[in-house]
Amino acid sequence: MPKFRQTQDIVKLMSKKEDIRDIGIIAHIDHGKTTMSDSLLAEAGLLSPKIAGAARALDYLEEEQKRGITIKTANISLLHEIDNKSHVVNLIDTPGHVDFTGKVTRALRAIDGVVVVVDAVEEVMVQTETVTRQALNERVKPVLFINKVDRLIKELKLSAEQMQTKLLRIIRDFNNLISLYGEKDQKDHWKVDATKGTVAFGSALHKWGFTLDIAQDKGIKFSDVVDAYHKGTEEKLAEIVPLHTAILDMAVENLPNPVTAQKYRVPKVWKGEADSKIGKAMINCDETGPTVICLTSAMMDPHAGLVATGRCFSGCINEGDRVYLVGAKKDYRVQQVSMYMGAYREVVGSIGAGNIAAVLGLDLARAGETLVSMDGKDAMVPFENIQYVSEPVITIAIEPKHPRELPRLIELMDRLAIDDPNLVTKINKETGEYLLSGMGELHLEIAVKFLKEYGGGLELITSQPLVVYRETASMQGVVAMAKSPNKHSRFWIQVEPLDQKVIDLMEKGSLFEAMGNKRINETLRDEAGWSAQEAKNVWALEEHRNILLDMTKGIQYLREVKETVASGFRWAAKSGPLCDEPIRGCKVTLLDAKLHEDPVHRGPAQIMPAMKRAFWGSFLTAKPVLIEPIYKIGVSVPQQFVGDVTGLITRKRGRVTSSEQKGPITNVQGFIPVSETFGLSADMRGATSGHAFWQTQFDHWEKVPESISMEVIAGIRKRRGLPEEIPKANKYIDTA
Repeated sequence: MPKFRQTQDIVKLMSKKEDIRDIGIIAHIDHGKTTMSDSLLAEAGLLSPKIAGAARALDYLEEEQKRGITIKTANISLLHEIDNKSHVVNLIDTPGHVDFTGKVTRALRAIDGVVVVVDAVEEVMVQTETVTRQALNERVKPVLFINKVDRLIKELKLSAEQMQTKLLRIIRDFNNLISLYGEKDQKDHWKVDATKGTVAFGSALHKWGFTLDIAQDKGIKFSDVVDAYHKGTEEKLAEIVPLHTAILDMAVENLPNPVTAQKYRVPKVWKGEADSKIGKAMINCDETGPTVICLTSAMMDPHAGLVATGRCFSGCINEGDRVYLVGAKKDYRVQQVSMYMGAYREVVGSIGAGNIAAVLGLDLARAGETLVSMDGKDAMVPFENIQYVSEPVITIAIEPKHPRELPRLIELMDRLAIDDPNLVTKINKETGEYLLSGMGELHLEIAVKFLKEYGGGLELITSQPLVVYRETASMQGVVAMAKSPNKHSRFWIQVEPLDQKVIDLMEKGSLFEAMGNKRINETLRDEAGWSAQEAKNVWALEEHRNILLDMTKGIQYLREVKETVASGFRWAAKSGPLCDEPIRGCKVTLLDAKLHEDPVHRGPAQIMPAMKRAFWGSFLTAKPVLIEPIYKIGVSVPQQFVGDVTGLITRKRGRVTSSEQKGPITNVQGFIPVSETFGLSADMRGATSGHAFWQTQFDHWEKVPESISMEVIAGIRKRRGLPEEIPKANKYIDTA
């Protein structure tokens, strides 16, 4: 492992909170984040200036270098000097591809500001909007870098005046995102403004960039940039206005330090008492307070074991400390504390509040977990759940070529799920299928490649990608009664569609937070318009956006089996009767119950099957339908190919919502079913002669058209070895 000359200087500055900046780089795919990072590393002496821009140093995985995309987040700490004053910049480079947005979401919890990179030709794109929305949702302040200005000159042949018009449009469109997604207290003063130094312009590939202040100081104008490219002297621009100066000056001068940021960020990401000892320490970024870290990633290192990374909000994490994981309910002794230097970790022994730390010795640590020192163990309220903008919508079945390697595969799939919480691994014990679900085809392709590498050349057989569907109710079902297997207990259940407002609250995480903090009734009453009677009787929430209500009165022994009833509800929702897909968006109401007086006769083996039967019985009378995931699609294409793109989207059961011309490029926006996107790359290349740049992102669920619904259900049932016919409701509903 190399030793970095700046490590000791950085460690000394880590306790000067006002001189720290925790920042990230976010963007649409291929807009130049990692290329820009190279210039920052070169300035810090961590990379040769000769190869900066081409090295993609933070893309240290072989697969990233091969594909030219960022797959994981990379952390590094840099020193940057302004007016003879040194600052520590803890930098995180994040993926731009939509399949890896979960990594962006987790990184945002650890930082206070972001440099949003936008391609000057392609402008604000689908993923630009997504990552900016994510940042604003975490109260992370943005600044803007408009990259690839050279393309405006070399490819679009724009004059200096035309360039400035285009750049102003990008700034306007970006500020519209802040207006749309920013919070009331932040949106106005967080908008970017070139005259205030919060916008930089440049070319990461050619290593030059400037803010208007720097341009004025150096006496350079846009017309000089145009002349430089026309004369072939663009290399001199990197000497006059080096990119690293523009980006790091802009970040240090305009993005907040941890002391400032935690005052408004902590109330957003943590719902404990602000006046408590822990609350005050976190809000003030107090290094002498209880140690509190929000873990944002957990990665398996083949040599060191599990490496947990997180933002230290208060206190200090030291090698040898005893700490407590709130979610895992387990204490540990910290084996090692490190800071990140790209692909390497530098052991430093101790890291204080306001910084990002890597910790060894916490084998149950996971992304989103809360770490606290033992003195805060009993008082600590966990951090709010990290809310993802997408969910796994594509699945593959996977098995080892040689059955003897099955235990190894299971172990590796568990490890993969730790590294990437957005990959869902499932073993279907009834069918013997080993399933891996992810955000898209690339996400799964990379996951399988890593499984093979982790397994030392493990040979795997994988199925073609399959779409994940959901089952839902489209009307209110009957009141269904089902008996327990021993016939001693009975439940009366009614299923109906859940209000969209409630589903939205669950999507944002508000209801799950409220349930944990006993504010569920207030949230449903005030934000969803539920009656006080219904709102106060929520018994359980389920991950696929289902709610269980208890509307019974005076039922003996019911409180004693509450958790078992909730478990039966969740069990029933995990795979529905139409075709074994999860049930989504249902309100499940328990209206009556009759329980045996002897606890022996009302255990889980009796209660859970009865709950499932009653739930399914009512669900099958509620006009159940299959719903499919829908992608939002954005395509950038020259004007002459717009008709070909819109025709292709329409043929694939999609719909076009807008088409906006921006210079010679037109941005087409629309929606397309995920099931229609397999092979879309080849179709799009064929339709546009390779001129289209496009990206998809999960947006919502929609009812499968009736014309193909039964065919889809039949196909899923056949693949899963289920009987051909969908079961009738009376199979699950008992008579008195």
